[in-house]
Amino acid sequence: MKKKIIVATFFMFGLASISAQSVVGKWKTIDDETGEARSIVEIYKEGGKIFGKIVKLIDPEKENPTCFKCDDDDPRKDKPVLGMVIIDGLKDKGDEYSGGKILDPEKGKEYKCKIWVDEDDSDKLNVRGYIAFLYRTQNWYRVK
Repeated sequence: MKKKIIVATFFMFGLASISAQSVVGKWKTIDDETGEARSIVEIYKEGGKIFGKIVKLIDPEKENPTCFKCDDDDPRKDKPVLGMVIIDGLKDKGDEYSGGKILDPEKGKEYKCKIWVDEDDSDKLNVRGYIAFLYRTQNWYRVK
């Protein structure tokens, strides 16, 4: 009887981990000020950490923009935004990834970052950039 309970418990935990949605994949970014779609960011895992790079720009009026507002000592300064890594070094903290940074290439500012898949909608990613106790959260949507 004990063996059946133990096997059932491991089976249930295994199913729970399989059904948990991953942050890895492509996400459509939405500007929280205008509500407009801006880009597609591919979030990927490398060396046990999470990174995200811009793989597509949606605004046809902004042809090949660069990060001209980035700090002079930032290696991304004046580099093309397309292909740029904007999420850097997030670590798995259970239900979220944090401990890294996110760059807003339009403003040239870098913020502490955490991301997590919305508990009510697995196709929605919450992306929070913050300085101290001030923060702003955007919702990004999974590209299928």
